[in-house]
Amino acid sequence: MSLQSRLASLKDRHASLEMRIADEDHRPRPDDKELSRLKVEKLHLKQEMERLRTSFAS
Repeated sequence: MSLQSRLASLKDRHASLEMRIADEDHRPRPDDKELSRLKVEKLHLKQEMERLRTSFAS
């Protein structure tokens, strides 16, 4: 898998998580544990994307 396709895949997953977080957050009684888990997963994806961008720029 090329770097660009890997980044595109991570960006898609990141956007999907963002939508899931928004959906959960707008429920009448959001599940705090699920929100927290989704946010951590989203953060890990963001960190992975940044790591790939940084290593590619070097």
